[in-house]
Amino acid sequence: NDTVCERKITMRIITGKYKGRRFDVPRTFKARPTTDFAKENLFNVLNGYIDLDGTMALDLFAGTGSISLELLSRGCAQVISVEKDRDHHAFISQCLKKLDDSNGIVIRGDVFRFIKSCKQRFDFIFADPPYALDNISQIPRLVMESDMLTEGGIFVMEHGKDNDFSQLTGFIDHRSYGSVNFSLFQHQETKE
Repeated sequence: NDTVCERKITMRIITGKYKGRRFDVPRTFKARPTTDFAKENLFNVLNGYIDLDGTMALDLFAGTGSISLELLSRGCAQVISVEKDRDHHAFISQCLKKLDDSNGIVIRGDVFRFIKSCKQRFDFIFADPPYALDNISQIPRLVMESDMLTEGGIFVMEHGKDNDFSQLTGFIDHRSYGSVNFSLFQHQETKE
């Protein structure tokens, strides 16, 4: 059946100033945008923890840029997307150009190196690494132990069903939507 092969993958911005804008994701991409269902539910949950308007946000393993674009649409002051793949990086840059939004910055690079060298702080950090990544379990600890989150800042890790991060410091919530799982963490300053 040829129609299955020809079906485009369309990424849609759910709400905010770019609501309804669509971008066709090349079928050759390994990365797939987080499903609308999972994305919508995640942002509904996030509303209880953080007001994204005017915040500084970071999207690690940005993939197609689906979360980055959603964050910009919801009023983040700045969204930095980190993506290693050359084609994905170019695609995110194209999407930002179409939106004509200068608050989005896309960096082509390795997420682990970026975490080690990053001096900037963020109110919201999202990570959607490939579920099969060897060192996927290290990511929440690396982010939470870095100085990247502001006090009260939220970190969301998207992962498969085989990962359980509920024992880690800062863990506050877990949500599951089909095969997509989100673990939420909140940074609390430690009192000396």
